[in-house]
Amino acid sequence: MFSQAVTVALAVLFVVLTLKPEWLPRGSADGVLPAPTLVQMVPTAAAPAASAGSFAYAARIAAPAVVSVTATKMAPRNPHLDDPRFRYFFGDGAPTQQQIGLGSGVIVAPEGYLLTNHHVVQDATEIEVQLADGRQTSARLVGSDAETDIAVLKIDLDHLPVIELGDVRALQVGDPVLAIGNPFNVGQTVTAGIVSALDRHQADSSPYQNFIQTDAAINPGNSGGALVDAQGRLVGINTAIYSRSGGSLGIGFAVPVDTARDVMEALLRGGRVHRGWIGVAPRDLSADLADSLDLPIKTGVLITGVQQDSPAARGGIHPGDVVLQIGDKPVRNIDDLYAAVAALPPDSKARVALQRGARRLEVQVQVGERPPTRALD
Repeated sequence: MFSQAVTVALAVLFVVLTLKPEWLPRGSADGVLPAPTLVQMVPTAAAPAASAGSFAYAARIAAPAVVSVTATKMAPRNPHLDDPRFRYFFGDGAPTQQQIGLGSGVIVAPEGYLLTNHHVVQDATEIEVQLADGRQTSARLVGSDAETDIAVLKIDLDHLPVIELGDVRALQVGDPVLAIGNPFNVGQTVTAGIVSALDRHQADSSPYQNFIQTDAAINPGNSGGALVDAQGRLVGINTAIYSRSGGSLGIGFAVPVDTARDVMEALLRGGRVHRGWIGVAPRDLSADLADSLDLPIKTGVLITGVQQDSPAARGGIHPGDVVLQIGDKPVRNIDDLYAAVAALPPDSKARVALQRGARRLEVQVQVGERPPTRALD
């Protein structure tokens, strides 16, 4: 009887567990029965805009204003074609081929003005621009400045994305930055790095180039693209790299946005940049050089040469003078001299403070205009 009762009880328990398990009480680890609960599907919360340390916001804000630039140029003509003997043996040669140059650009004004590099569009016969949203259009060259490697393009499209300009004066070494462009024509690409140095000059660059150095990867095709800060604001125009292989080695250079903005405004006003010129050959004054010349000063720019019949010569500046100030701008080194002279309007008069031996004096100089190929400043 007992065995039959146990068998029936187990059979009933099996049926209840299978068909009506909710009839049975559920225990817990401490033997206390939990309160009834209602289980429901809760939708997953939306992901945050950017996780800690992410540059997604900056990229999302800045990337729509960065474009790809395609410049069509004519290949250089073979100089031997001018030799009749060469043409006799080899003919007139193949027809001149077109070359396609690739770069990037940045939309900085809703009217359709773009910043890019001078070397990207130099000698271009046709310029095409492709926006990040897929739109394509031809561009017109407004003006170009080889000294700073900045060019301004104009496109005619509606509802253009425009990048916000940042403040280079607030930029510090170590600040995070993004380089946005179209390297190797693979499509828009964002790379991250930091500001490696400020006020950087290259040995073979123009005296008016003053670069931001970054380790954000900049490769061929990035030229003319945007260097932006962590808020997506434009702080520089990517221009050059230091490389032995043609690829990025972590040393890239960008033209500061304040320089690019000044050049753009000058190009929009008159199609070219007008810089002051006085006609001197400068050299930084070191402490040892000042001691050897028995000068009572330790900083300034020593004038080693004065071009004949130049504004400096007519104004009374002599070799051996040390320039201390131009107008209201102190001159501590060659960079200060270049910047101060370039900012002077041509045909204006400028006061120049000099140290001549033990005597300090001032002269008035009638400023000239500096041609792009001028050797002396």
